Amino acid sequence: MNLRDLEYLVALDEERHFRKAAEKCFVSQPTLSGQLRKLEDELDVILVERTSRTVLFTPAGDAITKQARRVLAETKELRHIARTFTEPLSGDLHIGLIPTVGPYLLPHIIPAIKQHFPDLQLYLYEAQTHQLLEQLADGDLDCLILAELEGMDTFGSLPLYQEPMVLALPADHPWAERTSIALSELKGEKLLMLEDGHCLRDQAMGFCFAAGIGEDKHFQATSLETLRSMVAAGSGLTLVPKLAVNFHQDSLGVSYIPVTDPTPSRQISLLYRTHSVRRPCFNAMATVIEPFLKELL
Repeated sequence: MNLRDLEYLVALDEERHFRKAAEKCFVSQPTLSGQLRKLEDELDVILVERTSRTVLFTPAGDAITKQARRVLAETKELRHIARTFTEPLSGDLHIGLIPTVGPYLLPHIIPAIKQHFPDLQLYLYEAQTHQLLEQLADGDLDCLILAELEGMDTFGSLPLYQEPMVLALPADHPWAERTSIALSELKGEKLLMLEDGHCLRDQAMGFCFAAGIGEDKHFQATSLETLRSMVAAGSGLTLVPKLAVNFHQDSLGVSYIPVTDPTPSRQISLLYRTHSVRRPCFNAMATVIEPFLKELL
């Protein structure tokens, strides 16, 4: 048994197709299939049921694949340990970000990170929170930058900034010229929201429910930019993070008003595996990002 065999097994689990798994591993399909048969012979157990239409993992295959993911993640961590002792602020760094953070944060921080850490090679990935947490746990990502939620205490966390949400409304709305609005004044309103799966939706809904604000269920957006377009078209109101406002400060057709008493907000943090050896790198990055964002917000 070798690590390459485990990589073949995990790839097949992800693709559920021998040809696609082989392409992902840059080997021929017969090579991948043959190595998996040798692995089955070595373990004396059937891992995969081979049919003409689909790939089915046996219960043993599911259990062994799960363990293989952990072995591969730990192996990757061993390589990180060696690199960290020699060059703690260099090498590849794989960072995951949620869609309501990435497009609005990265233009501000990437130049600063490149300036302070010229030997770091950044690889950036965007996905929803639940996907990123799985990738972090599996070792596919080194750290995440996202809105912190309950249930993330199995990971280490470095707070970066507290981001307020502001009210976005059509430019011709009666409230458009106001300098602020109390959350209680929105009682009885129905706001446009993102679709299920976005953590910003859950956080915004939490504030709205507490204030007696409902959701306009006629439309759910896949992105903040779609929400912004719907507001500009006069279809309703919504809450957007402050950095997204800065990104489109001159947006035609939309006005942004600070919300008070209380101010809806979310904590943006850097998450990492608790025992990650890249911790010195994460600390250094947080030291650069935190004061920069405080000033920006």
